[in-house]
Amino acid sequence: MKAGTILYHPDFLDDFRKLDAEKQKRAIKSENLFRANPLHPSLRLHALKGRLEGIWSVSVTMRVRILFKRMENGDIVFLSIGHHDIYKSW
Repeated sequence: MKAGTILYHPDFLDDFRKLDAEKQKRAIKSENLFRANPLHPSLRLHALKGRLEGIWSVSVTMRVRILFKRMENGDIVFLSIGHHDIYKSW
């Protein structure tokens, strides 16, 4: 997988603003790593299943995830960021 242009869903931006400064810093670091190498092992990239099929997840920390969708043109849309409860909103 190669990361195209990264776009931000309004929910992602709202969720990001709610994170504390340390988690925001880690999220930015993870995004930069994702841009450089989406398959880097520390991101723990994986496709979600069931009702979330078509959505992918990468790890920011052991508890914080970024959910995203890859568009047909290769663009990436970051949908949400937060703890595991973010899976419930999608």
